[in-house]
Amino acid sequence: MAKKLVPEAKQGLANFKNEVASELGVPFKDYNGDLTSKQCGSVGGEMVKRMVEAYEKGMK
Repeated sequence: MAKKLVPEAKQGLANFKNEVASELGVPFKDYNGDLTSKQCGSVGGEMVKRMVEAYEKGMK
């Protein structure tokens, strides 16, 4: 198994996912099998969008 470079990153990403899901009105919880792929995709897409924006701001 690969060594985790930043162990606390897992919890940070989980918190970020829950924050985005809450803002988008997607009811994330421990089990998300009842959500549509559109709902899950909207959360993932928004997360990527925000991460790219933050990276781009850091480059300036």
